[in-house]
Order: sequence, then structure tokens, then C-alpha cells
Amino acid sequence: MERVVQLRPDSKGRISLGKLAQGVSSFQARRMEDGSIVLEPFAEIPAREKWLFDNPAALGAVKAGLGQAAAGKTRAIGSFAQYADEDID
Repeated sequence: MERVVQLRPDSKGRISLGKLAQGVSSFQARRMEDGSIVLEPFAEIPAREKWLFDNPAALGAVKAGLGQAAAGKTRAIGSFAQYADEDID
């Protein structure tokens, strides 16, 4: 679905994207030869989660697990309470 919106810059040349930027953490801006500007949205991930995307085997396992869960192919395996460390702050 293409959505076209007319935006006007303020006196300092700033444009507010408002709801168009919902869920986006940053944009890459490219000025094209014809003068148009293309904004490519980015949704960044925390550095502590980057390892998963850098590890194809782990990412594949997570995707497979999510697919299995979505298909209802899960089973209860009991409680992990015996492994809990209650002294953790």
C-alpha cells in the first residue's frame, strides 16, 4: 500500500514525519540525482541481541522454534523452579 503525504518544512528546514515514523528508530536519507529524497526506515536492535543475527545456526533455531510454537507444536516439560536461584537481586 503506497501512502502519499504532503509535508512542509518549518523555517529551519525540518520536517515532522509523525505517525509515518511509528516503529522506526532511524532513517537513512539519500538524495537522488533528480533531486528527490528517499528515506529508508531502520529498526535497530540492542547490541546485546546482535550476536543472534550474527549466528546463522542460532537464528535458524530460534526461527524454527517460533514456527513450531505458531503451529501449536509445543509441549510442557515441567517446572524449572528447582534451578532458580532465589538469592538473585
